[in-house]
Amino acid sequence: MAPSPIPADSPFPLTPAALERAAGLRRMKAVALGLLIVLAVVFAVAFPLQRMHPAWGFVRAAAEGGMVGALADWFAVTALFRRPLGLPIPHTALIPEKKDQLGAALTEFVQENFLDSDVAREKVAGLQVARAAGGWLRERPHAVQAAGEIAMAARGAVAATDDDAVQDLLQQLMQRHMVEPDWSPTLAGVLEDVLAGRHHEKVVDLVVEHTGDWVATHPEMFLETVRRRSPEWSPDLVDRLLAERLHAETLKYLAGVRADRDHEARRSVDDWLARLAGNMRDDPATRASVERFKADLFADEQLRAWAGRAWITLRDSLLAALEDQDSDLHRALVDALVDLGVRLQEDPALQASVDGRARAAASYALSSYGPALTGVIEETVARWDGRQTADTLENLVGRDLQFIRINGSVVGALAGLAIHTLASLVF
Repeated sequence: MAPSPIPADSPFPLTPAALERAAGLRRMKAVALGLLIVLAVVFAVAFPLQRMHPAWGFVRAAAEGGMVGALADWFAVTALFRRPLGLPIPHTALIPEKKDQLGAALTEFVQENFLDSDVAREKVAGLQVARAAGGWLRERPHAVQAAGEIAMAARGAVAATDDDAVQDLLQQLMQRHMVEPDWSPTLAGVLEDVLAGRHHEKVVDLVVEHTGDWVATHPEMFLETVRRRSPEWSPDLVDRLLAERLHAETLKYLAGVRADRDHEARRSVDDWLARLAGNMRDDPATRASVERFKADLFADEQLRAWAGRAWITLRDSLLAALEDQDSDLHRALVDALVDLGVRLQEDPALQASVDGRARAAASYALSSYGPALTGVIEETVARWDGRQTADTLENLVGRDLQFIRINGSVVGALAGLAIHTLASLVF
């Protein structure tokens, strides 16, 4: 009957609230035990005195009934948590002995009355999160907070990844999607689209323009070329005149290419690109050349090393920009979150979509993961030690159970008094 403190190896945390409950339990046990002792003293005094005066018989009956009620309720309360007086009495120490059954019953109770109940289904059916989330998110301080949480989550996710594994994954993806496929049909299709849309003409214009500007500003190059290729006996004047003529004709030709959209040089470029596209589709030699170029490109160790450095640099730059509240990326993220909050509150279609997805997710979670969630209760209880569980639960609810002992003493005393009074009146 002595109060049991919280066990040091309790499966529950020894919080200040738990320690306060333990102290309250000890106090209530002392009150119940004190009341039993008082009743025993009263009985011991009244029993020999009842022959002297009939009134003491009523006192003795009340004390006797109170002791019986107190002992019976002490037995009932104690039998929940341990064997009374250590005796192997059947159907005692119910919590330690029936711990696993209690966990299974609690699991079934939670599943049937909470997760599978009509209330839970009504809550899911009426779930509306869009307007509430939008109202919170449209406030800029909240958006800044959310952006900070996103940055922390991103850093945590990246910290959990292995750089070597990421680089291996990137190489595998590159091998699968860039190295293994045949480039020739794709490049041929690109060239054909360029030709069909006349997109290459801008490149031709750029080349002709810069070539013409360079030729116009470097006439001496023509003179030097003519001098190197002309005979030694050729007069310098003839070389100079020939160089000037070549320079003028070259500028004239480039100007013609620049002005005439149907110039023969432009048609030659078109024909060459068309032949190249056709060869990449149909010519085995051209296709083999493209594949050799591709293989040499991706086999280059410098390219692989650059790709690895690029991933690390990109990762660090993105994380730093996300966490820096003065960066353009962070401000853009905050602005996007604020805009999302405004749309969640003002766009009925978006609200309906978000709420519908939230309901579907909640319903799926309840149906798919509800048994797993409630199963945690049974598994957790199964891992507890029976004695530890009984001692800890007694400290959790035992204080209120001591009122049963006190009430049993009072009810027993009244019952004993009533029985003695009725017997005296009858007999």
